[in-house]
This record gives sequence, structure tokens and C-alpha cells, in this order.
Amino acid sequence: MGLDSRSTVGTAWHADGVPQQSPYGRVILVSGAEALLTDRAVEAVVAHARGEDPGVEVVEVEAVRLDAAGLVELTGQSLFSSRRVAVLRDLAELPAGVATDVVRLAAEPLPDVALVLVHRGGTRSKALLDQLRGAGVEAVDCPPPKPWELPQFVTAEARRLGGSIEAAAAQFLLDAVGHDLRALASAVAQLVADSEDTQVTAADVRRYFGGRAEVTSFAVADAALAGRTGTAMEQLRWAMATGVAPVLITSAMASGLRGLGKLITAGLGLREADLAREVGVPPWKLKSMRAQARGWDASGIAHALTAVATADAEVKGAADDAGFSLERAVLAVSRARRG
Repeated sequence: MGLDSRSTVGTAWHADGVPQQSPYGRVILVSGAEALLTDRAVEAVVAHARGEDPGVEVVEVEAVRLDAAGLVELTGQSLFSSRRVAVLRDLAELPAGVATDVVRLAAEPLPDVALVLVHRGGTRSKALLDQLRGAGVEAVDCPPPKPWELPQFVTAEARRLGGSIEAAAAQFLLDAVGHDLRALASAVAQLVADSEDTQVTAADVRRYFGGRAEVTSFAVADAALAGRTGTAMEQLRWAMATGVAPVLITSAMASGLRGLGKLITAGLGLREADLAREVGVPPWKLKSMRAQARGWDASGIAHALTAVATADAEVKGAADDAGFSLERAVLAVSRARRG
């Protein structure tokens, strides 16, 4: 499969084998909110370019730092190689004065240059993206896996590294590490490298990550949303003591609240699989979410989300004491539920 406007790496969650035809003389737009996947797509283009020409020069630059002269230098030939891979990061930050030149390159690619444009996804700089697609840029979309697809992501990671992982082990790893793709990919790589015959079992995961599985950001969130305030505070303090990043805890609470909001407003009569898809969780998660949903209404969820958003801003630098901000958020979530 060659790269074209319909290319995607989302189904396998890695970019191995995506660029089958020569990347030279082409402009490739790699788009997606998950940095791990976009990085892999870029790496796949670079690897293919080096496969054709081991001496190719690879140059990367942040779009915000680029001007017209810099673009000429980025895409021009060097003293060291006749071919070049030019990677332009964070395309949404491209200065307006350079955008026209980039669109022109998309319409008339340079024969010895592979120009890779990296966009974080979303609708920012939509006009530029539309112009690039209209000029014939080749798009590689890197959508992140949905929450219910994460066990498949873990399985695909193990397979990509030449190993395998049991279904129960994959789920246990998610419970232990959380939903961050880089953390999951790193954990799978460690497990495959260290397990016998590269076959990862639940026992392997417990040996490496069992302590973390007991207290994760999702454990804190689940206890708070279920109204177990004391347990949530204990889990929170232990999580902070063992190095769980505060931003992961606010993210887990916000994700849980949004899921509950979708659950309580979902239409009646949906099949279990359809309801899970609507809420954005794996089917097995619905049972615990239904238990959490008792005592919640739309108003309570809105108040809780506001408290969590405040805490999120504080742990990212708006306040000095992240622990205090998180404790206050847990208590606010509990009060919103009782209300």
C-alpha cells in the first residue's frame, strides 16, 4: 500500500510498512493527536528513505521558527548529501508568511527531497490543511486507539516486537500502567525483552507492575466517582508517594466524569456493545460505571468537572502544592455526587 490521501496507521497503531513507494519527490502530511503514533509514522518515512539512500541527510525544524529563507535551506541540497528528508514539526505554528511556500512545495515537490509535515490533529490551521490537501499532499492519519481498543494496542505492541501477550496480561498491564501510549509501549517492550520465549503472561506483568496496579490514577478516580471518599483519599496519598504524576490523576477523573455523563444521558434500549461504544469504554467497564452512576446527575457532573478542571490547571503550574489541589478536587467530586 502506498501513501495517499486515504492512508492511515491507526488500525495497527504503528507505522511499520506504511511508506511502500519512494518518499523522495513527495510531501507527506502526518496528522494525529497522539505523539507516539505520529513519531512512528515519521520514523517509518525516514527509515524507508535511508533504505534507498543510506547517506541521506535528515533535518528537523519546528514550524514556529521557520521563515522563507529557512524553508529554502531546509529543503535545499546540502554539501554532504544529494538527498534530504526534511521534517517540519508542529505545522499549526507555521508563520502565515511561509504557508504559501509550503503549499507550493506540496503542489510541486522537489525530486530529491522527502518533506514530512507533522500536525497535532484537530481543526487548528484548517485552512492550511485544506490548501495542502487541495495541492495533492499525501496524508497519513494516525488516530489513537479508543479506550476499548487499548487491549488490542497492547497485543499489537507485543506482536510488533516479535512476542505475544495473554489477554488477561494485557488487561492487567492497562490497570497497572494506565492509558498513556508511551508508557504502555515502554512497558510492553520491557516485558517482551525480559520474558521467556517472548511470551508475556499475567504472572510476568504482576512481577514487574503488581505494585503499581494497586494504586493508579484510575483507582483514585474510580473510588472518588463511586463516592468512597476515604478510600479515594488514601489511594491519592499513596499514588503521590509512589510517584504517580498529578496530571494523570486529574486526567483520569475528568475522563471518568465524562464517561458517566455519556452513560446517564445515553438513550434507552441500546445493546451492550452499542452502549459501550457510545460511552467510549470497553463493555466490561459498564458494570462498574453503572454502580458509580448512582447518585450522579448532569448538574453534579458539571460541578465536578469544573473542580477537576481547576485542579488540572493548578497541578500544571497555577498552584504550588499539587497534592493539596488534588485532595481538594477529590473532596469536591464527592460533594458533587452527594448533591
